[in-house]
Amino acid sequence: MHIYVDADALPGPIKEILFRAAMRRRIPMTLVANKFLQIPASPYLAFVRTGQGFDVVDAAIVARVVPGDLVITADIPLAALVIEKDGHALNPRGELYTKDNIQGRLTMRNLLYELRGAGVTTGGPPPLHNRDKEAFANQLDIFLTRHAGTMPRQP
Repeated sequence: MHIYVDADALPGPIKEILFRAAMRRRIPMTLVANKFLQIPASPYLAFVRTGQGFDVVDAAIVARVVPGDLVITADIPLAALVIEKDGHALNPRGELYTKDNIQGRLTMRNLLYELRGAGVTTGGPPPLHNRDKEAFANQLDIFLTRHAGTMPRQP
């Protein structure tokens, strides 16, 4: 298993949780972003910088994912593409996207997108709270423990 991170807008505290988990469990992790990111020195951590453009980061992640990999993203369409490739997707608030729930999430996302396009103010996501960080850390730990048999794929 490899962890890929849609890192452009990922909150710093979530990155720190991921750095610690990858290094502690010796799981290769790659952060993908269209701007430079500083990451700790570790043989388990890598950074890929993409070009600018719509969905360039998403395409770079999807091109690398193989069945069993985990992608950290708040981007629901990216999560759907990962699930189609038999990967796993976890959002920064600790929600694991699955084949059972991704279609409903996509439908809601598309509805909100259309409403915004029609001029309706739908608001953005709420700020990240400590309970969100805890939920993410707990769900990540549960996931990594369950999938320990599929690790490690060499960095």
